Amino acid sequence: MSGAVTIPLLTASSSTNRMATIALSANLLSNTCDRPHALQFLFSNCRFSAPNILHRRHGQGLSRIPLSRRSRVFCESETVEVQIRRCSPFLESALLSGDGVLASGEWKAVPDIWRSSAERYGDRVALVDPYHDPPTNMTYKQLEQEILNFSEGLRVIGVKPDEKLALFADNSCRWLVADQGIMASGAINVVRGSRSSVEELLQIYNHSESVALAVDTPELFNQIAKTFCSRADIRFVILLWGEKSCMASEVLEGIPVFIYEEIIDLGQENRRALLDFPDTRQRYIYEPITSDAIATLVYTSGTTGNPKGVMLTHANLLHQIRNLWDIVPAEAGDIFLSMLPSWHAYERACEYFIFTNGIEQVYTTVRNLKEDLNRYQPHYIIAVPLVYETLYRGIQKQISTSSTVRKLVALTFIKISLAYMELKRVYEGKYLTMNQKQHSYLVAMLDWLWARSIAAILWPVHMLAKKLVYSKIHSAIGISKAGVSGGGSLPLHVDRFFEAIGVKVQNGYGLTECSPVVAARRPNCNVLGSIGHPLPHTEFKIVDSETNEVLPPGSKGIVKIRGPQVMKGYYKNPLATKQALDEDGWLSTGDIGWIAPHHSAGRSRHCGGVVVLDGRAKDTIVLLTGENVEPSELEEAAMRSSLIQQIVVIGQDQRRLGAIIVPNKEDILVAAKKLAVVDAGASELSKEKMTGLLYEELRTWTSECSFQIGPILIVDEPFTIDGGLMTPTMKIRRDKVVAQYHEQIANLYK
Repeated sequence: MSGAVTIPLLTASSSTNRMATIALSANLLSNTCDRPHALQFLFSNCRFSAPNILHRRHGQGLSRIPLSRRSRVFCESETVEVQIRRCSPFLESALLSGDGVLASGEWKAVPDIWRSSAERYGDRVALVDPYHDPPTNMTYKQLEQEILNFSEGLRVIGVKPDEKLALFADNSCRWLVADQGIMASGAINVVRGSRSSVEELLQIYNHSESVALAVDTPELFNQIAKTFCSRADIRFVILLWGEKSCMASEVLEGIPVFIYEEIIDLGQENRRALLDFPDTRQRYIYEPITSDAIATLVYTSGTTGNPKGVMLTHANLLHQIRNLWDIVPAEAGDIFLSMLPSWHAYERACEYFIFTNGIEQVYTTVRNLKEDLNRYQPHYIIAVPLVYETLYRGIQKQISTSSTVRKLVALTFIKISLAYMELKRVYEGKYLTMNQKQHSYLVAMLDWLWARSIAAILWPVHMLAKKLVYSKIHSAIGISKAGVSGGGSLPLHVDRFFEAIGVKVQNGYGLTECSPVVAARRPNCNVLGSIGHPLPHTEFKIVDSETNEVLPPGSKGIVKIRGPQVMKGYYKNPLATKQALDEDGWLSTGDIGWIAPHHSAGRSRHCGGVVVLDGRAKDTIVLLTGENVEPSELEEAAMRSSLIQQIVVIGQDQRRLGAIIVPNKEDILVAAKKLAVVDAGASELSKEKMTGLLYEELRTWTSECSFQIGPILIVDEPFTIDGGLMTPTMKIRRDKVVAQYHEQIANLYK
């Protein structure tokens, strides 16, 4: 519709009796529409009333020319564009029913959930966004109307069904409205966060064939503007937060810019007119969004190579919405704390799900997480393992800086609680094992009696610890129901610690290609060390990496998944799609894992069918000796040391393993003073002394691992997202780290 005059509200006068002639010329279609999404109706000798007319002015977006409600436009011949209007079937069922299309009473598209939630929880607070300007609180009814208005605003400025809009923004209430507004209009959003590099964002924009751009702030736009305006085709820009005056005006010539409020106002005005003048709906041909339509393109984090565009359908995401309650039995009024990138499939699916249950979501940031945990006392938090590791380190640091007596008491209580919970898992039948053989009933009974008896002795001390020590931790971090961990490997020592102090952490597993959740630990079957049972309608199998033969329970191999949440494929990449998805719909995850065997009795009787992950196949290090090493085991063990901030195990094609370590300089200096390695007044530590201390730490924490680490390379700069060494979801990019320190690694092995 670029360059055309749009008349969104056009009604035939009731006084005219003349027949309208309709021209359906193919030439007319091709000459007036850049895509075949509209029909051109030619009305001859007709009179029309036009309460509102919007004209496009070059370089200035849309300007309103209001006309009187009673004014009329007389013409001998007038061409009116009748557009296809793609609607979310349940969300906009009134419009679909009015067009003779069977409206659905069930969810067929993701935006359908907002009507259900508005009807059930209308005046209940849906979201709280305290850190944006302006701070925002929104009820469920207000959220539904905001999404409808944004969606309609997009239609007014010319967004057509199936077009792709890039949404480059971070977590906020307006991100959610924009995301759902785009989906509700029948368009496809292409999502990414603001912390990706300019080149990566440009690659995603161009590869996805996006036609326009929605950005978080003027700062983000200014960062990418010069590159995008010279190397990408941008029809318009939508600014979610901030003012146009803060944007780089020198690169905006000819590109319309709309702030968030303008889109909402345009949509609200047009929706009101549609409701007030039913005849205007005749300008549209209404189509419901189908479940198998693509809802979004989510580009993978790109830990190896360029990111690929994962095509997720409405049906993929609706599977998550309908089946996550088994993992998180949320109730109306529960408070969730949200801090992950909302464009990430994990956070995104969880947000859609929790809003169908009447919860209150509070947006926070990494900087404000500690304060907000205490302030809001959330029932749930959905986070990556790094968050739980950070909380664990913070608690440990607080204990270590306490007085000698308090420190001794706290550490003693924790050791006893760890032992108690270990025994509890034994007599409850939640002790993980790979062994396919089970003990006799007599041996199982004796084992149960032994575990139950010792646990009974430790129980009073554990309860005393909960009252004296753990209750203070609970009041500081909230999380009264559960913390859900996903998006990476949860270290076992962190898992055990939170279990011991009474904070439930449910570990899960998923992939962007699976929308993303495929398995998770349930509240009543929280088997530590596992990722829990598969979601409903989801199948797992473990296959041999070379023969592709299906392996029995207890055997380690490549994890494959099949289910309704599995992606449609990679956008414009049939080769990658074929490599990932076989003809029977099985997705090869590239992860190594095994399925726990079923036991009818004994300490593992409730573990049957849970899935356990054991590293990435592509991360496997092959030594010159031919031995295969999974680095994640060593890295998890090493990260238990407070002296190590980050670590990457290396050693491909070498005789022995090595490691690149980012030390925790503050803690390592304190440790050096305690061990009298340096004077009490020292402010720095030499690389040689630092290396010696880190060697000791590695020997201590990795002593039970199958392999040991040899030479280590100490680097000063942490691996960060901005530095390109971590993905936006906070996973270390191994290949990038190894490439950056290639020369130092070569010298290390000399």
